[in-house]
Amino acid sequence: MTLDDLTPGEEAVISGYSNELGDEFRLLEMGLIIGSKIQFIKNAPFGDPIQVRLRGYDLSLRRELAKRILLSKSISSS
Repeated sequence: MTLDDLTPGEEAVISGYSNELGDEFRLLEMGLIIGSKIQFIKNAPFGDPIQVRLRGYDLSLRRELAKRILLSKSISSS
């Protein structure tokens, strides 16, 4: 599953990056670190970019980049 697959309100954990990405350093600088919990907030009016929340801040990402961020479903603590 990728970040692009989430719907508003869903949470997951970053598990890696696709092999073709090549922008891993840029993602790390933005705080998109493997093991971080991420929440999909909303789509822009035409679907691009998307807004996500992680580590206490909101971040906008192009959908093309979001398709390359691999996720695993987070375990909710109820």
